[in-house]
Amino acid sequence: MKILPMFKFSIKLVFFFLISINLQSQENENSKSSDSLEFEEKYGLRFGIDLNKFSRTFFDSNYSGLEINADYRLKKRIYLAGEIGFEDKLSTTDFLISSSAGSYFKTGIDLNLYKNLLGMENLIFSGLRAGVSSFNQKRHQYIIYDTNNQTWGQIQNNEILEFSGLSATWVELLFGVKTELFNNFFLSYNVQLKLRLTDVSPRNFDNIYIPGFGRTHDGSKIGTGFSYTISYLVPVYKKKITKNSPPKDEINEISN
Repeated sequence: MKILPMFKFSIKLVFFFLISINLQSQENENSKSSDSLEFEEKYGLRFGIDLNKFSRTFFDSNYSGLEINADYRLKKRIYLAGEIGFEDKLSTTDFLISSSAGSYFKTGIDLNLYKNLLGMENLIFSGLRAGVSSFNQKRHQYIIYDTNNQTWGQIQNNEILEFSGLSATWVELLFGVKTELFNNFFLSYNVQLKLRLTDVSPRNFDNIYIPGFGRTHDGSKIGTGFSYTISYLVPVYKKKITKNSPPKDEINEISN
């Protein structure tokens, strides 16, 4: 019967077709594996020190301070971040000498805006912080303006008054960069724009300098600041990431 040869031919055709599909799938898998790279992204705690405040303590006789900062990577682009520190600042003008000393704490998040090359951990980031400061203030000397002589320095008061239990809160926006110098060591720089929300000031006297916030200005609640830090990353765990192979020039750049 002619049906049997046709049946045999159909079986052979199906068998050949299945073999072809299997070979094609294996070839696709091999192609995918050769066209992809696997590497590990680090997740952990990074802590450091503000070099600006640290160095200023040695070079500025009217200032001493220290700030320790840290961040923890929550997701691929999101970091939980914070700073803690203290400052002691002597402020001098033509008519007033005062000092502020106290501690502060800031906490918030950083968002990495930079898409790294494979295996790199650099950041271009923006951040948001909420800050609180507790401090004391001293009025060392002030000079009263004499309306009769129209000059400064006619009446001088050298009585030192200390005001304790002062506080302030603020929010700040940050923008900065963080570069990995070598394995797990980072150097970063950021600028800050601050908005003072509340402050407890002495009666008949203003908060001239707020630790963590900085210099205040009459009629404005805006402040600015900057910092540059050195930090070290302690990896807690790593996530494996698989990506398509970059162009050859990018691979050479990574290897170099």
